[in-house]
Amino acid sequence: QPLFDAFTKQTGIKVNVISASSGLEQRIKAEGTNSPADVLLTVDIGRIEDAVRAGISQPMKSDVLDKIVAPQYRDPEGHWYGISMRARVVYASKDRVQETALSYEDLADPKWKGKICIRSGQYIYNNALFAAFIVHHGEAKTEEWLRGLKANLAQKPSGGDREVARDITAGKCDIGVANTYYWALMLNKEPERKAWAEATKVILPKFQNGGTHVNLSAVVLARYAPNKANAMKLIEWLVGDEAQHMYADLNYEYPVRAGIAVNSTIAGYGKLNADTIALSKIADHKKAAANLVDKVGFDN
Repeated sequence: QPLFDAFTKQTGIKVNVISASSGLEQRIKAEGTNSPADVLLTVDIGRIEDAVRAGISQPMKSDVLDKIVAPQYRDPEGHWYGISMRARVVYASKDRVQETALSYEDLADPKWKGKICIRSGQYIYNNALFAAFIVHHGEAKTEEWLRGLKANLAQKPSGGDREVARDITAGKCDIGVANTYYWALMLNKEPERKAWAEATKVILPKFQNGGTHVNLSAVVLARYAPNKANAMKLIEWLVGDEAQHMYADLNYEYPVRAGIAVNSTIAGYGKLNADTIALSKIADHKKAAANLVDKVGFDN
């Protein structure tokens, strides 16, 4: 909301917001040509691509967006653009883990047997990471890696990313997989969970032949947007200086716009060398990743 308030203050254009954790895509689709929706803001490449496949988007033509958003963070046909990024990283015990660098491939190393915590393998953030692994290594290697990772789990996949930090703090595991912003939220904005952040450190893993896996918050222009001109003004404003600073400082995300400083807590993780694989390519392997999770019984 602070973002939209700032936009309104600058432009005089009022933004009516409907928030939901899920189901907005289906609602827009059901409303059809009568939908009042102009813009859909959503997180994760899976949800973004689902919106496009549901037929509720239209391509955007914008030199502003093309200049600011790197090709790997936008749809080749212009149906969506990333507006901020988050990385899928490792939380590690400050006391028990000496390592300061890891690869995603390392997570299947038997040295971590009984020491890893993770949420469900089918959860969207893990699905995207596993799909990225397929892009790098192919399905056979990914299956082998998932079996190795599963063999290293300290417990059945459960909870969310914050619980990974909680369980490391409690000594149930030494390392876990989670998103970058949760650690910063726990440290700075969630006093009841601050101890979990203080007991852990964040490692930015990389693929052996690539960088750190990132996912997106992205924006879609609704297919039947009744206020298309103002919608495009908002979308272009979201990649401008002010909005990108707000994404960095309020949401602890990485800006898509070059030259915008990341929040100091996030900067403390070290320099992000983001993987350069196009997010649209990762989306193409989502289903294969979900099938492999079932095949190896990852969540059982």
